[in-house]
Amino acid sequence: MRLGIRTAISALVLTSIVVSAVGVHLLWWRTAHQVSQTLANTINDQIVSAVGDELQSVTTEARSSMLAVRTLLAEKVFEPRDTRKREVVFRSQLLSQPTISWVAFGWPDGSFFAGHKAGDGVIEMLEITPDRKMRTDRYEFVGNDLQLKKSHVEDTKYSVTDQEWFRTAIETNDELWATFTTHPKGERLAAAFAAPIDIDQKPAGVIAIIIELTRVSNFLSQLTVGKSAGAFILERNGKVVAAPDPNANEAVALKTDHPLFPIAVEAIRNASAYEPGEGQPFNTKVTRDGKAYQAVLTPISFPGWSLVTVVPESEFLGPVQMTIRNLLIGLAVLIVFAGLLSAWLAQRLIAAPLIKVVNEIRHVERFDLDKVQRHPSRLTEIGNLSGAIGDMAQGLAAFRKYIPADLVKRLISDGNGARLGGAVRPMSVMFIDLAGFTGMSERLGDRIIPLLSRYFDSVSAEIQRHNGTIDKFIGDAVMAFWGAPSPNPDHAVDCCRAALACRRAVEEGGLVDDHGESVKIRIGINSGDMLVGNIGSEVRLNYTVIGDAVNIASRLESTNKAYGSTIIIGPETRRLAGKSIVVRELDRLAVYGRAGGLQIYELLGMADEFGAPAWVASYESGLGAFRARDFKAAIAAFEIVLKIRDDAASSAMIERCRQQLENPAGEDWDGTTVARSK
Repeated sequence: MRLGIRTAISALVLTSIVVSAVGVHLLWWRTAHQVSQTLANTINDQIVSAVGDELQSVTTEARSSMLAVRTLLAEKVFEPRDTRKREVVFRSQLLSQPTISWVAFGWPDGSFFAGHKAGDGVIEMLEITPDRKMRTDRYEFVGNDLQLKKSHVEDTKYSVTDQEWFRTAIETNDELWATFTTHPKGERLAAAFAAPIDIDQKPAGVIAIIIELTRVSNFLSQLTVGKSAGAFILERNGKVVAAPDPNANEAVALKTDHPLFPIAVEAIRNASAYEPGEGQPFNTKVTRDGKAYQAVLTPISFPGWSLVTVVPESEFLGPVQMTIRNLLIGLAVLIVFAGLLSAWLAQRLIAAPLIKVVNEIRHVERFDLDKVQRHPSRLTEIGNLSGAIGDMAQGLAAFRKYIPADLVKRLISDGNGARLGGAVRPMSVMFIDLAGFTGMSERLGDRIIPLLSRYFDSVSAEIQRHNGTIDKFIGDAVMAFWGAPSPNPDHAVDCCRAALACRRAVEEGGLVDDHGESVKIRIGINSGDMLVGNIGSEVRLNYTVIGDAVNIASRLESTNKAYGSTIIIGPETRRLAGKSIVVRELDRLAVYGRAGGLQIYELLGMADEFGAPAWVASYESGLGAFRARDFKAAIAAFEIVLKIRDDAASSAMIERCRQQLENPAGEDWDGTTVARSK
């Protein structure tokens, strides 16, 4: 009993428990999503609160220090240029406020004085004069006492009047917060609370309380952010403000080697809908290397800064997985059983038969029509499909004898179909003809067909065996080419090898004419640039080659009559084949229909199978003497060849030499023979 494919598919759908699997996955997704969002928001709220408190503490300490220093200056407790008292005040602020990194004062004339923490336990006092000389006094703790360890003076390029926080404070005459990186001791990200100072109602300069943000990074490293989460302060473009680093301080640069740092940067850069100025947290998800992370972006008090909290989903989804595992086990047993049953049915009824049918389609695709088989099936549609493919293969097999199989395979693989058009490419073309075919066909009539069939079988097999493409049969002539449809850099060598194989196949095939004599063939070969492609009309196309090089090959085939040769090749074929072939130069010939002459060669054999006979040198010596007008020497050389072998080409050249001796040619004679017929 056969089943319809619709019935089989419906049975498989009903057998499987897809609905259960989809339901479990939906439940898992919703639960995981809600839990991850809730936990990520909870962790983020805790971190935001802690960071907010820390930043509030930092700003409070900065304002306290600013107020203390401004009050002392305004009340004239000490003068700004009183070095000793100024150092005492600045050092006391640095020691009493842990988060402050610098206390600095700049004068409009470019003078600058600052106290600076150089890590834990070290304070440096810097003074820069208007002539850009910087004096540094380094103080270190010895027990509980701060003692001067060394002093030195050096040139500096730092100018306080070039700093934005200084210029803005002067221009606005108001206090401000600003971020910057340039310090007298190098480049480090910092935030400055700056304000102008008036003494006796006259502008005296700008005081700045500076917090190097490595202190904030140190604080972030102390936060407990889940088991493996991380918190970072970034600018909108992803530039780091602070990142967890327990060793970061004024003397040790920040290291952004936290494993979650790239995730945080990617989250804020890709969050196109996030605006720090709106003050609302923004949740996003980042996936990297197959792992998912929940990221929360929260604006903080400093303009343009955002706190980015990154939590791996695996950290809080692990417990959720444990919770639903028992449910999954029960469903998995049912799904596995149903899946095995469905897989068995599908394999038995559909998959196995379809795989066989697909393999047969692959044979058709590759034009390997002899390999196509029919496969019965319990499913009516699959059985019909297999039968249709078999019928199609039989139909296509009939056309394989009319068109080159490799051409069909190429068209199928390209997927472009047969379209008008072509391309010029270097190729070799060969024409083969039966000697004396005209008279033979008149005498034999329709009895010539078996002879032609055996002849075509012999040469066609050798052409295809040597990578050639048979173009067409024209009467008794065979036209074939090399280098298309697939490119072949050795087209000239393969063509020459095929020509020799064709000659050998005809000789060994025992083909005889109606007189019982062995039939002979003539072959012309030429190489060069040819137009190859689909040429014809929209209703009928022929994949062929055309061009001057093709015409010359056709003329060379008939030229064999004049020289008694079997295979003549053109000069480009000789050049391309090079040392792979053994030839003798026959003549310089102007083929019929062309004004200019070209060198023609008789192909004698392949260099790896055949050595050049001694008579070739004698013939070519005579040819050289002929072109040099030394006709007597030429005759002598050609006669040497005739003593060795019966050579029609040598006899013809001797006759030309005698004609020149009797009727010498003019000065413009160059030894070129002009063909008077095709």
